[in-house]
Amino acid sequence: MLSVIIITKNAGISIKSCLESVKFAEEIIVLDSGSTDDTVAICQTYTDKVYVTDWPGYGKQKNRALAMAKGDWVLSLDADEYLSSELAQTIRELIQKPSEYVAYALHRRSSFCGKFIKYGDWSNDYCLRLFKRGHAQFEEIALHERLLVEGKTAKIKHKFYHDSYPNLASMLAKMNSYSSLSAEILAEKGKRSSISHALYRALWRFIRGYFFRLGFLDGKAGFLLALSTAEATFYRYVKLMYLSSK
Repeated sequence: MLSVIIITKNAGISIKSCLESVKFAEEIIVLDSGSTDDTVAICQTYTDKVYVTDWPGYGKQKNRALAMAKGDWVLSLDADEYLSSELAQTIRELIQKPSEYVAYALHRRSSFCGKFIKYGDWSNDYCLRLFKRGHAQFEEIALHERLLVEGKTAKIKHKFYHDSYPNLASMLAKMNSYSSLSAEILAEKGKRSSISHALYRALWRFIRGYFFRLGFLDGKAGFLLALSTAEATFYRYVKLMYLSSK
């Protein structure tokens, strides 16, 4: 039995693609943190396990959903992600067979302002998302939570897709939100920063993504992605500078 867990908020534009791609699963669990659009109504047409909760952060919210899962296998997706038909078929077949592996990393292809990215920092992006229940849980931090696995892992090359930034407005909004959360996490760990450090980290991030990881091969989108990633890095460490000075 496969359980799919999804956390949502105001994902009415993207959630249907996500749910359509996993409707083969025996159980779909959605935790919504107070959507003001039609997200909850859409989810309720696919599953009766839709719950509205507060927002404790990404890691804790995903662990809440995981605690509700009944399946032997669990697949975790974000609301703006969806499986390819090839990956869905592979998952259906894989969970029926005995395996030495307790978790699988799936190959993610992300889009930036409508263009799927092949190179740069988003290339070769594998994420641990499919796992045996009882062998993994999420790191309980506010952002960029890792799946902590006990046992062997493997990769599946078939892709799932991530509509990361549908437009520049969404990119700027996430940049501001994520850089603040990242700065707070670093501050809690006792990290410090300065203007020069922020500039260095941002410059390196641009050079790495655009040149070393061949982001320029993605054309205009590759340049904008490398630039926005560098800008987000700069603001993260500037915000850390102010937090650590208090």
